[in-house]
Amino acid sequence: MIVYLHGFNSSPRSHKAQILARFMAERGLGDRCACPALPPLATDAIAAIEALMARHSGARFCFLGSSLGGYYATYLVEKHAMKAVLVNPAIDPHVGLRVYLGEQKNLHTGEPYELTEAHLQDWQKLWVPRITPSRYLLIVETGDEVLDYRRALARYRDADQVVVPGGDHSLQSFPQHLPRILAFAEP
Repeated sequence: MIVYLHGFNSSPRSHKAQILARFMAERGLGDRCACPALPPLATDAIAAIEALMARHSGARFCFLGSSLGGYYATYLVEKHAMKAVLVNPAIDPHVGLRVYLGEQKNLHTGEPYELTEAHLQDWQKLWVPRITPSRYLLIVETGDEVLDYRRALARYRDADQVVVPGGDHSLQSFPQHLPRILAFAEP
């Protein structure tokens, strides 16, 4: 089962989540795809993901983490010995998202909340110092205007990597990678 983990202030209604769901449904694999709504607090987000995993016990999981979802995927992959495809992943949101402290709003639902130091501390608790490179497929675009793709290349240096020139944080080339993502997730 591919579990799409959306990014900061996003939701299951994100563009990539919708493209993935459509791709899987067109192949008769709609039941092998999920995208939980992730709450702003990391502890709650991980609990929501692990609850989904418990509801599908016995399934083989592969996470598809975009941005902050990539950070969550890394934590879960190492905790549960699974696999993940990371799309322009956040490396250290407890540092990078500090500039967003204060009032926030989910881009799709409009739901407001306040990003606090507690959020940053919660993210820091999920930091995994060592990763198992064989568990990851990293896909980045060099034009990412939000995160420096080179940090992802360094963090996942021995993982399978796809580096696409240009693009942006949304990973404009996402649809063309779906067959490879499915092949990585399903073996």
